[in-house]
Amino acid sequence: MSRPTKALIDIQALQHNFQLAQSLVPDDQCLAIVKANAYGHGAVAVAKALEPMAPAFGVACIEEADELREAGISKPVLLLEGSFSQQDIVRAAGQNYWLMLTNQQQLDSLLTASLPKPVTVWLKVDSGMHRLGIRPETVGAFYQQLKACNHVCDEIVVATHLACADELSSSFTDAQVKTFKDCVAGLNAPLSISNSSGLLAWPETRQQWNRPGYMLYGNAPFPEAHQHGDKLRHVMTLTSAVIAVRDVAVGESVGYAASWTATRPSTIATIAVGYGDGYPRQAPSGTPVIINGQRVPLVGRVSMDMITVDVTDQDSVAVGDDVVLWGQELTANEVAEWAGTIGYEILTRMPLRVPRVCT
Repeated sequence: MSRPTKALIDIQALQHNFQLAQSLVPDDQCLAIVKANAYGHGAVAVAKALEPMAPAFGVACIEEADELREAGISKPVLLLEGSFSQQDIVRAAGQNYWLMLTNQQQLDSLLTASLPKPVTVWLKVDSGMHRLGIRPETVGAFYQQLKACNHVCDEIVVATHLACADELSSSFTDAQVKTFKDCVAGLNAPLSISNSSGLLAWPETRQQWNRPGYMLYGNAPFPEAHQHGDKLRHVMTLTSAVIAVRDVAVGESVGYAASWTATRPSTIATIAVGYGDGYPRQAPSGTPVIINGQRVPLVGRVSMDMITVDVTDQDSVAVGDDVVLWGQELTANEVAEWAGTIGYEILTRMPLRVPRVCT
């Protein structure tokens, strides 16, 4: 019998979330972001489930794009960080990968490349995040050089990325949108601004191309309730099982470093999941876990392959009982908050040893 730890991937929930994203821009397009192994969910399975719905996919680098092509995914794939070498550009042209162009060096490499056929280019503008992208005042010059290049496809998307769209009271998004729209005024080009946060909460960022990522996997990027975010359905349920139950007397400790000590006669259940399975080591005692539909608190340190929880107040917990570490009723965002991180991190750090099971 195999180890019980699994990540159940709800394909219908995934498709529901994409449909929600598309419903917010019914006359425009959503490019499905599947970078970082589809935020830990399994890039190939996710892309196959969304290929009938999504016009294109987005990944960080050419290695991620190659994984999709080798699995039979035929839709265009946008390389969000662009090319790292002229060989990348050549391969992009041959494989129908779209290139995000973010700096002068990438432009020079593209203009001097010898390509088998034209390549689709997205031009990235730094509207205030100061991570990637060309300066706003240079957009016109870059755009004209790309339009004049005979191995660049005629339609060039001009894009930017939002830094603070998950902060609904921040004025920074409005400032970025103004900077971006000012610098593209006069260009007859399709635009792309919104990530998940922008698509859900900032209507002015919805443009011809939109880039939902985190929201596709059922996680709202906001710390508070939101009219659209609350409609998302969690895609991954991380499950395991109880593998031991023991009684612990007052004054006895549990786990590495004896960091938790019983203050009452306690019943402790051991679960087959740990940081080697992507469960955050930083999760403190008290972090909720669901056993038999009931929340119970984590006690002691998270170890590589196991955690321990206090089930003293439960009527009956036995070896083999089902456990949910996160899912629809206990979200990755909530677990991440306990652990002092964000849901993005704990999902994308899911290791390959945890089987993904599509349901």
